[in-house]
Amino acid sequence: MKHIKASDIEEMEKIYRLNLVNSCTGYKSANLIATRSKSGNPNVAVFSSVTHIGSNPAMLGFVTRPLSVARNTYNNIRDTEYFTVNHIKDKMIEQAHQTAAKYDEEISEFNKTGLDEEYLDGFHAPYVKQSEVKLGCKYVNEYHIKENDTVLVVASIEHIYYDEGIQMPDGWLRLDDAGTVAVNGLDGYSLPSLLDRFHYARPGQEVKSFFSKDGE
Repeated sequence: MKHIKASDIEEMEKIYRLNLVNSCTGYKSANLIATRSKSGNPNVAVFSSVTHIGSNPAMLGFVTRPLSVARNTYNNIRDTEYFTVNHIKDKMIEQAHQTAAKYDEEISEFNKTGLDEEYLDGFHAPYVKQSEVKLGCKYVNEYHIKENDTVLVVASIEHIYYDEGIQMPDGWLRLDDAGTVAVNGLDGYSLPSLLDRFHYARPGQEVKSFFSKDGE
């Protein structure tokens, strides 16, 4: 098994280091964050850092890169407070990946990538029409991560949209049925396949599957 030390990482060529460190931590969520500026200009960009913060109240977070250069998504969120999180599905990975390109602020990635805006229930920010799971979010707070000058943005989940067919009776969403993909590193998109689902783990109790007769 190959062994790499922190000192080795520091000496690596930039792109090699980016690819290694971004992939060694495992699969990440693949989402499109969409916003709309105060002047009404829509923006959509791919993010692999969206993560669950809590369920009561329902909250999520994502990490922005350093704000030393213009960050349209972050600026729009601070100006308006609203944004959407849209799952990337298997049939839209090329369009989703292209949103990472550095377009000028006045250019909408929707227009350049073939993704479609969708406005639901009077929400300020657009959703991505092609997404099977979409969340409407409101800015709550942010935390500066001084070690690398990034920002953790925390938001409340105000709206959730999905096809009822992917939801199990206990509320759980079966994301493989929605075609939701995951990101491997910065640019590798994978379609997860569900292996099993288990009941709540307790000390001294046998692990039980939701899908086996013994787990019923």
